[in-house]
Amino acid sequence: MAAARRLKRVVASQPGFLNFKSSSESLSGRRKRVNKNKKKSWNKHSDINDVEEFLEDVRLQERTTGGLLAEKSDDSLFFLDVGQPKRAERKAEPIEGKKRKGKTPRPLRIDLILQQDSLIPAPKDVLAYQQPNAKKLRRISQKAEQLAAKGVVTRRQKRLLSRRPVTKEAKKSDTEANNNPNRDYYDIWGQEQSTVKDSAEDWYLQQTGKKRVKRPEKLSDRPSVLPAVEVIAPGGSYNPDFFSHQALLKEAHEVEVKKQKEEDKLERQLAVNKDDTATEETVIREQVEGLVEEEEEEDEEEAAHDEEDEDAEGGSSLAKKKTERQRKREKADKIKELRRLDSKRQMDHRQQLFQLRSIKASIKQQEQSTEDKQKIRKANQEAEKSQPRRLGKLKFQAQDLEVQLSDELAGSLRQLKPEGSVLKDRFKSLQKRNLIEPRERAKFKRRHKLKYVEKRAFRAIT
Repeated sequence: MAAARRLKRVVASQPGFLNFKSSSESLSGRRKRVNKNKKKSWNKHSDINDVEEFLEDVRLQERTTGGLLAEKSDDSLFFLDVGQPKRAERKAEPIEGKKRKGKTPRPLRIDLILQQDSLIPAPKDVLAYQQPNAKKLRRISQKAEQLAAKGVVTRRQKRLLSRRPVTKEAKKSDTEANNNPNRDYYDIWGQEQSTVKDSAEDWYLQQTGKKRVKRPEKLSDRPSVLPAVEVIAPGGSYNPDFFSHQALLKEAHEVEVKKQKEEDKLERQLAVNKDDTATEETVIREQVEGLVEEEEEEDEEEAAHDEEDEDAEGGSSLAKKKTERQRKREKADKIKELRRLDSKRQMDHRQQLFQLRSIKASIKQQEQSTEDKQKIRKANQEAEKSQPRRLGKLKFQAQDLEVQLSDELAGSLRQLKPEGSVLKDRFKSLQKRNLIEPRERAKFKRRHKLKYVEKRAFRAIT
Protein backbone atom coordinates (compact mmCIF):
# COMPACT_ATOMS: atom_id res chain seq x y z
CA MET A 1 0.00 0.00 0.00
CA ALA A 2 3.03 2.22 0.17
CA ALA A 3 2.92 2.34 -3.63
CA ALA A 4 -0.64 3.68 -3.60
CA ARG A 5 0.31 6.36 -1.08
CA ARG A 6 3.30 7.34 -3.24
CA LEU A 7 1.08 7.61 -6.31
CA LYS A 8 -1.29 9.89 -4.39
CA ARG A 9 1.58 12.22 -3.61
CA VAL A 10 2.61 12.19 -7.28
CA VAL A 11 -0.95 13.08 -8.32
CA ALA A 12 -1.07 15.95 -5.83
CA SER A 13 2.21 17.33 -7.15
CA GLN A 14 1.14 17.25 -10.83
CA PRO A 15 -0.19 20.54 -12.25
CA GLY A 16 -3.76 20.39 -13.50
CA PHE A 17 -4.86 17.70 -11.04
CA LEU A 18 -6.86 18.91 -8.00
CA ASN A 19 -6.98 17.00 -4.74
CA PHE A 20 -10.67 17.02 -3.79
CA LYS A 21 -11.80 15.56 -0.52
CA SER A 22 -14.36 12.81 -0.57
CA SER A 23 -17.99 13.62 0.13
CA SER A 24 -18.05 11.38 3.19
CA GLU A 25 -15.26 13.38 4.81
CA SER A 26 -16.97 16.68 4.01
CA LEU A 27 -20.29 15.53 5.44
CA SER A 28 -18.99 13.98 8.59
CA GLY A 29 -16.31 16.62 9.06
CA ARG A 30 -13.86 14.04 10.16
CA ARG A 31 -12.27 11.00 8.54
CA LYS A 32 -13.61 7.62 9.43
CA ARG A 33 -11.14 5.54 11.36
CA VAL A 34 -10.78 2.05 9.89
CA ASN A 35 -8.56 -0.77 10.98
CA LYS A 36 -6.35 -1.50 7.97
CA ASN A 37 -4.15 -4.20 9.41
CA LYS A 38 -5.85 -6.78 7.17
CA LYS A 39 -5.72 -7.01 3.43
CA LYS A 40 -9.48 -7.36 3.06
CA SER A 41 -10.31 -4.16 5.01
CA TRP A 42 -7.42 -2.29 3.36
CA ASN A 43 -8.75 -3.04 -0.16
CA LYS A 44 -12.30 -2.25 0.93
CA HIS A 45 -11.70 1.17 2.53
CA SER A 46 -8.80 2.42 0.33
CA ASP A 47 -9.79 4.93 -2.34
CA ILE A 48 -7.48 4.70 -5.38
CA ASN A 49 -9.77 6.21 -8.00
CA ASP A 50 -7.63 9.32 -8.33
CA VAL A 51 -4.53 7.15 -8.91
CA GLU A 52 -6.29 5.11 -11.59
CA GLU A 53 -7.53 8.26 -13.32
CA PHE A 54 -4.02 9.71 -13.33
CA LEU A 55 -2.51 6.50 -14.74
CA GLU A 56 -5.23 6.27 -17.39
CA ASP A 57 -4.49 9.87 -18.43
CA VAL A 58 -0.76 9.05 -18.64
CA ARG A 59 -1.48 6.02 -20.83
CA LEU A 60 -3.75 8.10 -23.10
CA GLN A 61 -1.03 10.74 -23.55
CA GLU A 62 1.50 8.03 -24.42
CA ARG A 63 -0.83 6.46 -27.00
CA THR A 64 -1.78 9.72 -28.71
CA THR A 65 1.44 11.78 -28.53
CA GLY A 66 4.07 9.15 -27.81
CA GLY A 67 4.88 10.55 -24.35
CA LEU A 68 3.76 12.97 -21.62
CA LEU A 69 2.62 16.42 -22.76
CA ALA A 70 4.62 18.10 -20.00
CA GLU A 71 7.80 16.74 -21.54
CA LYS A 72 6.98 17.81 -25.11
CA SER A 73 8.34 21.00 -26.66
CA ASP A 74 6.09 23.89 -27.78
CA ASP A 75 6.96 23.40 -31.44
CA SER A 76 5.62 19.84 -31.36
CA LEU A 77 2.37 20.89 -29.65
CA PHE A 78 1.43 24.19 -31.42
CA PHE A 79 1.52 25.44 -35.00
CA LEU A 80 0.83 28.73 -36.74
CA ASP A 81 -2.41 28.88 -38.71
CA VAL A 82 -1.96 31.08 -41.81
CA GLY A 83 -5.16 30.09 -43.58
CA GLN A 84 -5.88 27.84 -46.51
CA PRO A 85 -2.84 27.59 -48.77
CA LYS A 86 -3.42 28.33 -52.43
CA ARG A 87 -2.85 25.41 -54.68
CA ALA A 88 -1.29 25.97 -58.04
CA GLU A 89 -3.42 24.79 -60.90
CA ARG A 90 -1.69 21.91 -62.52
CA LYS A 91 -2.96 19.82 -65.28
CA ALA A 92 -2.69 16.19 -64.47
CA GLU A 93 -0.58 14.39 -66.99
CA PRO A 94 -2.47 11.47 -68.46
CA ILE A 95 -1.03 8.11 -67.61
CA GLU A 96 -0.46 5.76 -70.45
CA GLY A 97 -3.13 3.09 -70.53
CA LYS A 98 -5.25 4.73 -67.79
CA LYS A 99 -7.77 7.54 -67.68
CA ARG A 100 -7.68 9.55 -64.44
CA LYS A 101 -10.93 11.19 -63.44
CA GLY A 102 -11.40 13.30 -60.33
CA LYS A 103 -9.33 13.03 -57.16
CA THR A 104 -7.15 10.19 -55.94
CA PRO A 105 -9.19 7.42 -54.32
CA ARG A 106 -9.40 7.63 -50.54
CA PRO A 107 -8.64 4.56 -48.44
CA LEU A 108 -11.54 2.54 -47.18
CA ARG A 109 -12.96 3.04 -43.71
CA ILE A 110 -12.16 -0.53 -42.69
CA ASP A 111 -8.51 -0.01 -43.65
CA LEU A 112 -8.33 3.14 -41.55
CA ILE A 113 -9.81 1.31 -38.56
CA LEU A 114 -7.31 -1.50 -38.85
CA GLN A 115 -4.33 0.86 -39.01
CA GLN A 116 -2.26 1.21 -35.87
CA ASP A 117 -3.04 4.53 -34.16
CA SER A 118 -0.87 4.10 -31.09
CA LEU A 119 2.46 5.88 -30.91
CA ILE A 120 3.85 3.49 -28.31
CA PRO A 121 6.51 1.29 -29.94
CA ALA A 122 5.87 -2.45 -29.98
CA PRO A 123 7.51 -4.41 -27.17
CA LYS A 124 10.85 -5.89 -27.93
CA ASP A 125 10.76 -9.59 -28.82
CA VAL A 126 13.35 -11.08 -26.50
CA LEU A 127 13.24 -14.49 -28.15
CA ALA A 128 14.21 -12.99 -31.52
CA TYR A 129 17.53 -11.79 -30.08
CA GLN A 130 18.39 -14.96 -28.23
CA GLN A 131 21.11 -17.21 -29.61
CA PRO A 132 21.65 -20.82 -28.56
CA ASN A 133 24.83 -21.32 -26.55
CA ALA A 134 25.47 -17.57 -26.64
CA LYS A 135 27.37 -17.57 -23.35
CA LYS A 136 29.57 -20.45 -24.46
CA LEU A 137 30.31 -18.88 -27.84
CA ARG A 138 31.08 -15.51 -26.23
CA ARG A 139 33.51 -17.20 -23.83
CA ILE A 140 35.21 -19.03 -26.71
CA SER A 141 35.58 -15.83 -28.74
CA GLN A 142 37.01 -13.95 -25.74
CA LYS A 143 39.53 -16.71 -25.15
CA ALA A 144 40.52 -16.68 -28.83
CA GLU A 145 41.04 -12.90 -28.70
CA GLN A 146 43.24 -13.23 -25.61
CA LEU A 147 45.36 -15.94 -27.24
CA ALA A 148 45.65 -13.89 -30.43
CA ALA A 149 46.80 -10.85 -28.41
CA LYS A 150 49.50 -12.99 -26.77
CA GLY A 151 50.56 -14.45 -30.13
CA VAL A 152 49.61 -18.03 -29.22
CA VAL A 153 48.53 -20.29 -32.10
CA THR A 154 46.05 -22.97 -31.14
CA ARG A 155 46.23 -26.58 -32.27
CA ARG A 156 43.22 -26.16 -34.52
CA GLN A 157 44.78 -23.19 -36.29
CA LYS A 158 48.05 -25.12 -36.74
CA ARG A 159 46.14 -27.97 -38.28
CA LEU A 160 44.35 -25.62 -40.66
CA LEU A 161 47.62 -23.95 -41.66
CA SER A 162 49.32 -27.30 -42.25
CA ARG A 163 46.69 -28.36 -44.79
CA ARG A 164 47.63 -28.33 -48.41
CA PRO A 165 45.91 -25.65 -50.48
CA VAL A 166 43.16 -27.03 -52.65
CA THR A 167 43.76 -26.36 -56.32
CA LYS A 168 40.43 -25.56 -57.86
CA GLU A 169 40.12 -26.76 -61.38
CA ALA A 170 38.08 -25.02 -63.98
CA LYS A 171 34.52 -26.25 -63.83
CA LYS A 172 33.58 -28.15 -66.91
CA SER A 173 30.23 -27.41 -68.36
CA ASP A 174 27.83 -30.29 -67.88
CA THR A 175 26.08 -29.59 -71.14
CA GLU A 176 27.30 -28.47 -74.47
CA ALA A 177 26.45 -25.10 -75.86
CA ASN A 178 23.29 -24.86 -77.90
CA ASN A 179 25.09 -23.07 -80.73
CA ASN A 180 27.55 -25.91 -81.27
CA PRO A 181 26.86 -27.28 -84.78
CA ASN A 182 28.71 -30.54 -84.06
CA ARG A 183 26.46 -31.37 -81.11
CA ASP A 184 24.52 -34.62 -81.41
CA TYR A 185 20.95 -34.16 -82.51
CA TYR A 186 18.19 -35.96 -80.67
CA ASP A 187 14.64 -36.04 -81.99
CA ILE A 188 12.28 -36.17 -79.01
CA TRP A 189 9.28 -36.60 -81.31
CA GLY A 190 10.69 -39.56 -83.16
CA GLN A 191 9.57 -42.17 -80.61
CA GLU A 192 6.81 -42.75 -78.15
CA GLN A 193 6.87 -40.66 -74.97
CA SER A 194 6.96 -43.76 -72.77
CA THR A 195 10.39 -44.75 -74.10
CA VAL A 196 11.89 -41.27 -74.31
CA LYS A 197 13.42 -41.12 -70.84
CA ASP A 198 14.70 -44.68 -71.01
CA SER A 199 16.61 -44.24 -74.27
CA ALA A 200 17.37 -40.51 -74.11
CA GLU A 201 20.83 -39.10 -73.73
CA ASP A 202 22.19 -37.42 -70.64
CA TRP A 203 21.97 -34.05 -72.34
CA TYR A 204 18.23 -34.46 -72.92
CA LEU A 205 17.61 -35.56 -69.33
CA GLN A 206 19.60 -32.64 -67.95
CA GLN A 207 17.75 -30.12 -70.11
CA THR A 208 14.18 -31.38 -70.01
CA GLY A 209 13.84 -33.58 -66.95
CA LYS A 210 15.45 -34.67 -63.70
CA LYS A 211 17.15 -37.98 -63.21
CA ARG A 212 15.43 -40.12 -60.66
CA VAL A 213 17.34 -41.37 -57.65
CA LYS A 214 18.26 -45.01 -58.06
CA ARG A 215 16.04 -47.12 -55.86
CA PRO A 216 17.99 -49.52 -53.60
CA GLU A 217 17.46 -53.14 -54.54
CA LYS A 218 16.92 -54.07 -50.92
CA LEU A 219 13.69 -52.03 -50.79
CA SER A 220 12.15 -54.23 -53.48
CA ASP A 221 12.83 -57.43 -51.51
CA ARG A 222 9.75 -58.88 -49.89
CA PRO A 223 10.01 -60.39 -46.41
CA SER A 224 8.20 -63.51 -47.64
CA VAL A 225 7.28 -65.10 -50.95
CA LEU A 226 3.88 -66.16 -49.68
CA PRO A 227 0.82 -64.43 -51.17
CA ALA A 228 -1.25 -62.06 -49.07
CA VAL A 229 -4.34 -64.27 -49.36
CA GLU A 230 -3.83 -68.02 -49.58
CA VAL A 231 -6.54 -69.99 -51.35
CA ILE A 232 -7.80 -72.95 -49.35
CA ALA A 233 -7.53 -76.47 -50.75
CA PRO A 234 -10.37 -77.71 -53.01
CA GLY A 235 -11.56 -79.97 -50.19
CA GLY A 236 -12.52 -76.92 -48.13
CA SER A 237 -15.41 -76.00 -50.39
CA TYR A 238 -19.04 -76.23 -49.20
CA ASN A 239 -19.70 -78.99 -51.79
CA PRO A 240 -16.25 -80.53 -52.49
CA ASP A 241 -15.19 -83.51 -54.53
CA PHE A 242 -14.92 -86.78 -52.60
CA PHE A 243 -11.20 -87.37 -53.18
CA SER A 244 -10.20 -83.74 -52.53
CA HIS A 245 -12.23 -83.75 -49.30
CA GLN A 246 -10.58 -87.00 -48.18
CA ALA A 247 -7.14 -85.50 -48.92
CA LEU A 248 -7.96 -82.49 -46.74
CA LEU A 249 -9.19 -84.79 -43.96
CA LYS A 250 -5.93 -86.76 -44.18
CA GLU A 251 -3.89 -83.57 -43.85
CA ALA A 252 -5.89 -82.50 -40.80
CA HIS A 253 -5.48 -86.02 -39.35
CA GLU A 254 -1.69 -85.84 -39.72
CA VAL A 255 -1.65 -82.50 -37.92
CA GLU A 256 -3.63 -83.93 -35.02
CA VAL A 257 -1.41 -87.04 -34.86
CA LYS A 258 1.69 -84.83 -34.69
CA LYS A 259 0.19 -82.84 -31.82
CA GLN A 260 -0.71 -86.06 -29.98
CA LYS A 261 2.84 -87.39 -30.38
CA GLU A 262 4.28 -84.20 -28.91
CA GLU A 263 1.92 -84.43 -25.93
CA ASP A 264 2.82 -88.11 -25.37
CA LYS A 265 6.52 -87.28 -25.54
CA LEU A 266 6.10 -84.54 -22.96
CA GLU A 267 4.18 -86.92 -20.66
CA ARG A 268 6.93 -89.54 -20.98
CA GLN A 269 9.59 -86.98 -20.11
CA LEU A 270 7.65 -85.78 -17.07
CA ALA A 271 6.67 -89.27 -15.91
CA VAL A 272 8.31 -90.71 -12.78
CA ASN A 273 10.91 -93.46 -13.43
CA LYS A 274 10.26 -96.62 -11.38
CA ASP A 275 13.97 -97.40 -11.18
CA ASP A 276 14.59 -94.11 -9.40
CA THR A 277 11.93 -94.72 -6.76
CA ALA A 278 13.12 -95.89 -3.32
CA THR A 279 12.27 -99.46 -2.13
CA GLU A 280 12.57 -101.07 1.30
CA GLU A 281 15.90 -102.63 0.40
CA THR A 282 17.42 -99.33 -0.75
CA VAL A 283 16.10 -97.58 2.36
CA ILE A 284 17.72 -100.15 4.66
CA ARG A 285 20.99 -99.97 2.69
CA GLU A 286 21.08 -96.21 3.08
CA GLN A 287 20.43 -96.49 6.82
CA VAL A 288 23.26 -99.05 7.28
CA GLU A 289 25.65 -96.95 5.16
CA GLY A 290 28.61 -95.65 7.20
CA LEU A 291 28.57 -98.39 9.93
CA VAL A 292 32.00 -99.97 9.19
CA GLU A 293 33.80 -102.46 11.49
CA GLU A 294 37.05 -101.44 13.16
CA GLU A 295 38.98 -104.37 11.65
CA GLU A 296 38.33 -103.20 8.11
CA GLU A 297 39.57 -99.74 9.04
CA GLU A 298 42.78 -101.15 10.54
CA ASP A 299 43.44 -103.22 7.39
CA GLU A 300 43.02 -100.18 5.23
CA GLU A 301 45.44 -98.17 7.39
CA GLU A 302 48.11 -100.90 7.17
CA ALA A 303 47.75 -101.07 3.38
CA ALA A 304 48.18 -97.33 3.15
CA HIS A 305 51.39 -97.46 5.26
CA ASP A 306 52.82 -100.19 3.00
CA GLU A 307 52.17 -98.12 -0.11
CA GLU A 308 53.93 -95.11 1.44
CA ASP A 309 57.02 -97.22 2.23
CA GLU A 310 57.20 -98.55 -1.35
CA ASP A 311 56.95 -95.03 -2.75
CA ALA A 312 59.77 -93.88 -0.50
CA GLU A 313 62.04 -96.73 -1.67
CA GLY A 314 61.30 -96.00 -5.35
CA GLY A 315 62.04 -92.32 -4.87
CA SER A 316 65.38 -93.08 -3.31
CA SER A 317 66.33 -95.33 -6.25
CA LEU A 318 65.40 -92.65 -8.79
CA ALA A 319 67.34 -90.06 -6.88
CA LYS A 320 70.59 -91.86 -7.71
CA LYS A 321 72.90 -89.96 -10.13
CA LYS A 322 73.35 -91.35 -13.68
CA THR A 323 76.80 -92.33 -14.93
CA GLU A 324 78.62 -90.89 -17.97
CA ARG A 325 78.03 -94.08 -20.02
CA GLN A 326 74.27 -93.96 -19.34
CA ARG A 327 74.00 -90.36 -20.46
CA LYS A 328 75.94 -91.05 -23.70
CA ARG A 329 73.77 -94.07 -24.44
CA GLU A 330 70.55 -92.02 -23.95
CA LYS A 331 71.91 -89.28 -26.24
CA ALA A 332 72.79 -91.79 -28.96
CA ASP A 333 69.34 -93.38 -28.74
CA LYS A 334 67.68 -89.98 -29.11
CA ILE A 335 69.76 -89.12 -32.23
CA LYS A 336 68.97 -92.51 -33.72
CA GLU A 337 65.22 -91.97 -33.18
CA LEU A 338 65.35 -88.54 -34.84
CA ARG A 339 67.17 -89.95 -37.87
CA ARG A 340 64.61 -92.73 -38.17
CA LEU A 341 61.71 -90.23 -38.12
CA ASP A 342 63.44 -88.03 -40.73
CA SER A 343 64.01 -90.95 -43.10
CA LYS A 344 60.38 -92.02 -42.66
CA ARG A 345 59.20 -88.50 -43.51
CA GLN A 346 61.31 -88.44 -46.68
CA MET A 347 59.99 -91.84 -47.67
CA ASP A 348 56.41 -90.55 -47.27
CA HIS A 349 57.15 -87.55 -49.52
CA ARG A 350 58.58 -89.84 -52.24
CA GLN A 351 55.64 -92.15 -51.87
CA GLN A 352 53.18 -89.29 -52.48
CA LEU A 353 54.57 -88.85 -56.01
CA PHE A 354 53.09 -92.21 -56.94
CA GLN A 355 49.74 -91.23 -55.33
CA LEU A 356 48.94 -88.25 -57.55
CA ARG A 357 45.99 -90.00 -59.19
CA SER A 358 44.42 -90.90 -55.89
CA ILE A 359 45.06 -87.37 -54.55
CA LYS A 360 43.40 -85.82 -57.61
CA ALA A 361 40.46 -88.17 -57.22
CA SER A 362 40.09 -87.25 -53.52
CA ILE A 363 40.29 -83.50 -54.36
CA LYS A 364 37.67 -83.92 -57.07
CA GLN A 365 35.45 -85.85 -54.69
CA GLN A 366 35.87 -83.15 -52.05
CA GLU A 367 34.92 -80.42 -54.55
CA GLN A 368 31.88 -82.39 -55.61
CA SER A 369 30.78 -82.79 -52.00
CA THR A 370 31.26 -79.03 -51.48
CA GLU A 371 29.07 -78.25 -54.49
CA ASP A 372 26.40 -80.64 -53.25
CA LYS A 373 26.45 -78.98 -49.85
CA GLN A 374 26.13 -75.54 -51.48
CA LYS A 375 23.14 -76.70 -53.53
CA ILE A 376 21.50 -78.14 -50.43
CA ARG A 377 22.18 -74.90 -48.54
CA LYS A 378 20.64 -72.81 -51.35
CA ALA A 379 17.63 -75.09 -51.50
CA ASN A 380 17.17 -74.72 -47.74
CA GLN A 381 17.46 -70.95 -48.03
CA GLU A 382 14.79 -70.91 -50.76
CA ALA A 383 12.58 -73.14 -48.62
CA GLU A 384 13.07 -70.84 -45.61
CA LYS A 385 11.72 -67.88 -47.60
CA SER A 386 8.28 -69.45 -47.52
CA GLN A 387 8.54 -70.22 -43.80
CA PRO A 388 7.96 -67.72 -40.97
CA ARG A 389 11.14 -66.49 -39.31
CA ARG A 390 11.77 -66.04 -35.60
CA LEU A 391 11.10 -62.35 -35.06
CA GLY A 392 10.36 -62.34 -31.34
CA LYS A 393 10.50 -64.46 -28.23
CA LEU A 394 7.43 -66.45 -29.30
CA LYS A 395 7.38 -69.07 -32.03
CA PHE A 396 4.85 -68.94 -34.82
CA GLN A 397 1.95 -71.31 -34.29
CA ALA A 398 0.08 -72.23 -37.46
CA GLN A 399 -3.67 -71.79 -37.49
CA ASP A 400 -5.82 -74.89 -37.20
CA LEU A 401 -7.25 -76.22 -40.45
CA GLU A 402 -10.89 -75.33 -40.92
CA VAL A 403 -12.28 -78.64 -42.12
CA GLN A 404 -15.71 -80.22 -41.90
CA LEU A 405 -16.45 -83.91 -41.55
CA SER A 406 -18.37 -85.82 -44.18
CA ASP A 407 -21.63 -85.68 -42.21
CA GLU A 408 -21.21 -81.92 -41.61
CA LEU A 409 -21.05 -80.95 -45.29
CA ALA A 410 -23.82 -78.67 -46.53
CA GLY A 411 -25.32 -79.10 -49.95
CA SER A 412 -25.91 -75.39 -50.55
CA LEU A 413 -24.67 -72.01 -49.39
CA ARG A 414 -27.88 -71.40 -47.44
CA GLN A 415 -27.21 -74.35 -45.14
CA LEU A 416 -23.49 -73.53 -44.79
CA LYS A 417 -22.38 -72.57 -41.29
CA PRO A 418 -19.49 -70.04 -41.19
CA GLU A 419 -16.36 -71.19 -39.39
CA GLY A 420 -13.31 -69.33 -38.19
CA SER A 421 -12.73 -65.58 -38.05
CA VAL A 422 -11.62 -63.28 -40.85
CA LEU A 423 -9.79 -61.02 -38.37
CA LYS A 424 -7.83 -63.93 -36.88
CA ASP A 425 -7.03 -65.24 -40.37
CA ARG A 426 -5.57 -61.86 -41.43
CA PHE A 427 -3.63 -61.59 -38.17
CA LYS A 428 -2.07 -65.03 -38.67
CA SER A 429 -1.31 -64.17 -42.31
CA LEU A 430 0.68 -61.09 -41.23
CA GLN A 431 2.68 -63.23 -38.81
CA LYS A 432 3.30 -65.92 -41.41
CA ARG A 433 4.57 -63.36 -43.96
CA ASN A 434 7.06 -61.92 -41.41
CA LEU A 435 5.35 -58.53 -41.29
CA ILE A 436 4.69 -58.63 -37.54
CA GLU A 437 6.07 -60.81 -34.76
CA PRO A 438 3.97 -63.59 -33.21
CA ARG A 439 2.01 -62.32 -30.23
CA GLU A 440 -0.29 -63.66 -27.59
CA ARG A 441 -3.12 -62.10 -25.64
CA ALA A 442 -1.91 -60.12 -22.62
CA LYS A 443 -2.76 -61.78 -19.35
CA PHE A 444 -4.67 -59.76 -16.79
CA LYS A 445 -2.59 -59.27 -13.68
CA ARG A 446 -4.15 -57.56 -10.68
CA ARG A 447 -1.95 -54.85 -9.29
CA HIS A 448 -3.45 -54.74 -5.81
CA LYS A 449 -4.96 -57.60 -3.89
CA LEU A 450 -8.68 -57.64 -3.28
CA LYS A 451 -9.80 -56.72 0.17
CA TYR A 452 -13.01 -58.29 1.48
CA VAL A 453 -14.88 -56.24 4.06
CA GLU A 454 -18.15 -57.20 5.73
CA LYS A 455 -20.80 -54.52 5.63
CA ARG A 456 -22.28 -53.23 8.85
CA ALA A 457 -25.76 -54.51 8.02
CA PHE A 458 -24.49 -58.03 7.26
CA ARG A 459 -22.39 -58.00 10.46
CA ALA A 460 -25.44 -57.04 12.51
CA ILE A 461 -27.46 -59.96 11.13
CA THR A 462 -24.74 -62.53 11.77
